[in-house]
Amino acid sequence: MKRFALIGAAGYIAPRHMTAIKDTGNELVSAYDINDSVGIMDSISPQSEFFTEFERFYDHAWRLRRQPGAALDYVAICSPNYLHQPHISAGLRLGCDVICEKPLVPTPEMLDELALVERETGRRVSNILQLRHHQAILDLKDKVARERNGHKHEVELTYITSRGKWYMESWKGDTRKSFGVATNIGVHFYDMLHFIFGRLQRNVVHHSSDNKAAGYLEYENARVRWFLSIDAGDLPAAVKGRKPTYRSITVDGGEIEFSEGFTDLHTVSYREILAGRGYGLDDARHCVETVNTIRSARAAAPRDDEGHPFLQQLLA
Repeated sequence: MKRFALIGAAGYIAPRHMTAIKDTGNELVSAYDINDSVGIMDSISPQSEFFTEFERFYDHAWRLRRQPGAALDYVAICSPNYLHQPHISAGLRLGCDVICEKPLVPTPEMLDELALVERETGRRVSNILQLRHHQAILDLKDKVARERNGHKHEVELTYITSRGKWYMESWKGDTRKSFGVATNIGVHFYDMLHFIFGRLQRNVVHHSSDNKAAGYLEYENARVRWFLSIDAGDLPAAVKGRKPTYRSITVDGGEIEFSEGFTDLHTVSYREILAGRGYGLDDARHCVETVNTIRSARAAAPRDDEGHPFLQQLLA
């Protein structure tokens, strides 16, 4: 049984980490968040210590190291994006391996800094890249790998996940903290595209605003038109008013069904990490580089057939 701490216990994604820790037969020893809305812990890990000041959390974790068999083995991180790098470093310096939500960090330079802390401490960082464990994605990756005919697949990625007015008032609406919508809701899709279609060759942004972004990515084996949004007004007519989220990936005109099978992917990720098969800093580098380029790029008009169909409604 491994002993875990959790940083960012009051967030949306934290219960999936709590459940994954429990379902893999391990123990959540302590948790930290500046907010105390963590009643979910009563149904998952009621015995855990909880702190609302990082200093007290860190001191408690440090003192556990002095007690035989009490030291923490892992720190899981679900804090706001801009705090990932310091929280990862703190976990490593506590002598723990670290499991962190995406986006791991916003820039390649921060990845280099974490690699240095890994070497200094002898501990390891693993990133939650759960789509790499989704069966539909694995099947598509195998199909593309078997073909090996030089053909570039035509791909459209559309992800609209409606968010209310609270979103822009939270840290997620502050680009200094979330690093923008493409990073916050898109980074794992860019990782998935690289995972399936190989090395990225072109990265062009066609639209970028506080609540949506669109562009074109060309990989070794695919040409990808992508559109990401948190604006309910972008939902297709067939979905609007019925569902708050629309998720679609088409490859050569055929829909890839991956709307199911998401609920337990964090637990699968934890099992793989605990078995020594997690995805580390080098695995995360490609998607970090991709979103870093998207954030810094100036939007350009799409050329030829590289624009996503939803761009038309933005230009109308």
